[in-house]
Amino acid sequence: MSGDCVSGSGGPGTCVLDPGVLERLRSELDDDEGWRLFLSNFLAHLPRRIEKLRGGLVHADYEVSMDAVLSLKISCQMVGAERLAGLALQLQRQLGVLAGREQAVSEWLQLIEMFEDIAALAGETGLLLGITVAAAAPSAG
Repeated sequence: MSGDCVSGSGGPGTCVLDPGVLERLRSELDDDEGWRLFLSNFLAHLPRRIEKLRGGLVHADYEVSMDAVLSLKISCQMVGAERLAGLALQLQRQLGVLAGREQAVSEWLQLIEMFEDIAALAGETGLLLGITVAAAAPSAG
């Protein structure tokens, strides 16, 4: 795996996966099976992370929302899911603006709108990463 970012449906300039990060991770783990397991675990936990974030935002729960968005951002950074990590960072910053004060319903609705973009991109990222893991699997023979 080498080259520039994997763009996905967003087109040029919208890096969904950074192959450089995936290569570094593969090199650091020094084990293809461990690398595939790491990525498979990311994929397995992605829906739960997205659901936890959705729940925190829908219930206007600052603590749950912040915990979920930080978990999502960091895990995405680890696997090179650059665009998803970037959206999570934007949401984290918006949540930070709300910290320690009474939030209006309109502010939470804006966060939920941001979440919709995150959820859609999470699906695309999961698909592309799943293809990457499958392509790297040893062939049976």
